[in-house]
Amino acid sequence: MPTPIPLRLPRRPRLLASAASVGLLAASAALPALAQNPPATEAAGVPLELEPVVATGAARRRAEEDFAARNTGTGPFAGAKQVDTPLTVNTVPRAVLDAQNARSIYDALRNTAGVTRAQLNGVAYDNLAIRGIPVENRTNYLLEGALPVINLIDLPLENRQRVEVLKGVSALSYGFGTPSGIVNLVNLRAGLEPVTTVTGVVNHHGGALAHMDVGRTSADGTVGARFNVLGGRVDTGIDRADGYRGFFSGAVDWRPTSTVTFSLDAEYIRKDVAEPAAIALLPAGADGRIALPNVPDPSRNLAGSWQRYDAEALNLLARGEWRFAPGWSVNIAAGRAETRRDRDFSQFQDYNLATGQGRLQTFLTRNQDYQNHVLRAELTGNLRTGPLEHDLRVAVTQFWRDQNSVGNQTFFTGQNLYDPINPPRLRVTQRLARTPFSAIDQGLILLDRVSALEGRVQLTGGVRFGRFESEQGATTVQRYETSTTSPLAALVVKPLPWMSLYASYLEGLEEGGTAPANTVNANEVLQPAISRQWEAGIKADPFDGRMLLTLARFELDRPSAFTNSERRFVQDGRTIYRGWEMAAVGEVAPGWAIYTTALLLDAEQERAADPRLIGRRPENTPRFAGSVFAEHRADWLAPGLRLSAGVFHVGARPVNNLNQAYVGGYTTLSLGGAYDFEVNRTPMTARVNIDNVTNERYWNTAGNGLLGVGLPLTATFSLAARL
Repeated sequence: MPTPIPLRLPRRPRLLASAASVGLLAASAALPALAQNPPATEAAGVPLELEPVVATGAARRRAEEDFAARNTGTGPFAGAKQVDTPLTVNTVPRAVLDAQNARSIYDALRNTAGVTRAQLNGVAYDNLAIRGIPVENRTNYLLEGALPVINLIDLPLENRQRVEVLKGVSALSYGFGTPSGIVNLVNLRAGLEPVTTVTGVVNHHGGALAHMDVGRTSADGTVGARFNVLGGRVDTGIDRADGYRGFFSGAVDWRPTSTVTFSLDAEYIRKDVAEPAAIALLPAGADGRIALPNVPDPSRNLAGSWQRYDAEALNLLARGEWRFAPGWSVNIAAGRAETRRDRDFSQFQDYNLATGQGRLQTFLTRNQDYQNHVLRAELTGNLRTGPLEHDLRVAVTQFWRDQNSVGNQTFFTGQNLYDPINPPRLRVTQRLARTPFSAIDQGLILLDRVSALEGRVQLTGGVRFGRFESEQGATTVQRYETSTTSPLAALVVKPLPWMSLYASYLEGLEEGGTAPANTVNANEVLQPAISRQWEAGIKADPFDGRMLLTLARFELDRPSAFTNSERRFVQDGRTIYRGWEMAAVGEVAPGWAIYTTALLLDAEQERAADPRLIGRRPENTPRFAGSVFAEHRADWLAPGLRLSAGVFHVGARPVNNLNQAYVGGYTTLSLGGAYDFEVNRTPMTARVNIDNVTNERYWNTAGNGLLGVGLPLTATFSLAARL
């Protein structure tokens, strides 16, 4: 098994941010001819096909034109129209991210039904579940649909064009992964208009961030570059839980000829923040039920200010495309992602509900290292055989990953749930055990999408032949090898050009999961198993991209893994997820745009070694979740004024697979407003957003025996200038 060369990540974020700022300004100054003049694309003959610019300022496009995404950018149907895609794909575009002042992955994906937090409350990073199934942090997050990035750090949104979610099984395109879905991050790229935007963001807790976005395209249209840099103080309103967040990113495109395009994406991310303690479940009582404490004050932190989550990541992706014949192209991608972290995780346990007195268990871990590497070559083309048109895709992929799982040193200190203290500082005093893990996932993908009757009937068949190998252990090495075949079949019928009825079937092979740090078999990797998914639905795009309506019925049969009563992480049966999902996204009336989704889910454990589990709902899985977000262009009040409001609901969820207790459902309200104006002919945008307006107290996560408290009311103000 190949051993990748480790990346050498810098450890001085403020120096890096300063250097990046200087580099960004230098890059801007190095292209003076691009700042004022639009690209001379007609004279060049080989202009870049660049994404449209979404500017923050008076020149920003109308929000209702941007809420609905017409095309799918993720999975086996990447590039197809949404209405022609026989799977559930949600896209959160830049316009929605801007309107909500979104800063984290969860901020974006709370707009898509069934996305909840899992295990952690989101201060350190966003650990997510989709339809009750955890999203694997090492395999299920992608950059530009190609590089699996490692979601163990806050992946920034400020440099993204959109965030896409392909829900359910994704093995045909991406190999091993949980059937929760794929989260794809698409970067901002240089457009035809030059961009120089400076933004300051503050919240009423004391957090403050500065962001700069620069994009330029060469005069002949063959080179485009977009750079983003951000840095500043993070404060969510939780005591002793502030810190630093920053990143620098670049997206460069070069088209040397009319048939060849190269792209390079690079980003360095750093976050150092005090991580609040999670709250562990109490043992079940004689009646088999678990008593839960009242939701504590969200501003209180049971951990110490010294308990840090210090992480950094470096993601690199290079891609090339050669269109060697009409309708035919070859695409090659290669990328590396590495994340390192030191963590002082803690959980509050063994507490008395009346007095609040208990123990804080702290796990000190150092030098955890995760690496992903990907190579992908793909041939795509179309041809005709009589009345049938074929869209063909043949791809060869290799994804290998390594991680240096490091053990922890554990300490216990006294703490009180209702009157917390700042615990005394603890230090690592012993050598921490290391358990290396490596895996290779290789695949050959064959896909044929056949269209007849001018596209009114589309039949797709595909298969991925895969081979998976893994090794784990330092002294005694455990090896696992398997070969798999993952099929896909789908039918789309279009009674009208803007409406489709569809049905699809997919299979996927997922890893059994890795035992979390608080289990007796911590870091053990379980055996892989097969998941099966059926989906049928209807999609409509009646107004030529201004409004997308979807309704889907799905069923997913997957293996189940969880922490049992002996605190061992095991794979102990199968779980069935059945449900309905709907979405309505886009312009509902002149000046009005909406983004609304809803999920009705019936999830049940149907086979298990422990008979007590049969018929129970999987942990952290709601029966209903939904959201409504609307933005109104209120020019009738003041030209350039936009008002917005959002309601986000997650239903009650069981705290474990035995359903021995439930955390209550919650609904949060967000309000916002933006105003476009000019100062000395410089376009400006002022924006105010208030999240959790009612300051509701709620459990925002459950899972693996832990509870997390939702964040308090947060008011955010930003001011952006487009220079």
